[in-house]
Amino acid sequence: MRLTIPKNEIICGDCLDVLMDFPDNCVDLIVTSPPYTDRRNHTYGGIHPDKYVDWFLPRAAQFLRVLRPTGTFILNIKERAFNGERHTYVLELILEMRKQGWLWTEEFVWHKKNCYPGKWPNRFRDAWERCLQFNKDKKFNMYQEAVMVPVGDWAERRLKNLSETDKIRDESRAESGFGKNISNWIGRDMVYPTNVLHMATECANRNHSATFPSTLPEWFIKLFTVENDLVLDPFVGSGTTAIVAKRMGRHYIGIDTKEEYCEMARNELRNRAYQEVLL
Repeated sequence: MRLTIPKNEIICGDCLDVLMDFPDNCVDLIVTSPPYTDRRNHTYGGIHPDKYVDWFLPRAAQFLRVLRPTGTFILNIKERAFNGERHTYVLELILEMRKQGWLWTEEFVWHKKNCYPGKWPNRFRDAWERCLQFNKDKKFNMYQEAVMVPVGDWAERRLKNLSETDKIRDESRAESGFGKNISNWIGRDMVYPTNVLHMATECANRNHSATFPSTLPEWFIKLFTVENDLVLDPFVGSGTTAIVAKRMGRHYIGIDTKEEYCEMARNELRNRAYQEVLL
């Protein structure tokens, strides 16, 4: 086992093997987008939907071990259509990860706002992906003020004429335990976001088959970490998560099985460091 954590490195190898050398409870945030089933065949070989859960679970066990109790794991994943219907491997994976010890705390929806139209005989084009949030403990680090958004036009209309109910905590009639006091938002410029993230896909990077936009890891890094925290992407690809983490003053570790992508990420990190020196 490593005596020191290899901070700010891109490591080539299977994360299952690489992470076995890492100490317990050393990572603050894991944010990643692993190969989807039977996708990126030319890049990573592809994994059959029926085998995906068995392939992922041993890696998830390592993620669970190295993540701090106060840390968070964000898994960007999407089920695919298989034999004319949606395969259930994502749902099966969630259930098996809960048995493994994970808490399935939240589900964010990444809406790809620049998605173009399309259809198949029995469905339309996907314009969203899941970002599943898992934790080890119910008490984890979360910096909600870091991702607040402008209040929006709704406030001018909704807050103009408040009812008496709007001025008190109105408990949910569904008995969910949630409630709201609309008057709390009077005079505020910034409010908390919802769990739907409207972000365009990455179109500029043609050197990797599935680059997610820098805004996606950036949002989660803001929400779940502070400066000098350690961010891990065990399927780092061309290095987007590592690049964003470095720019935001966090430490990073990126792991990928493809040496060409690891070198691509290293080169991009070096180039950006050189540009910062010039500035």
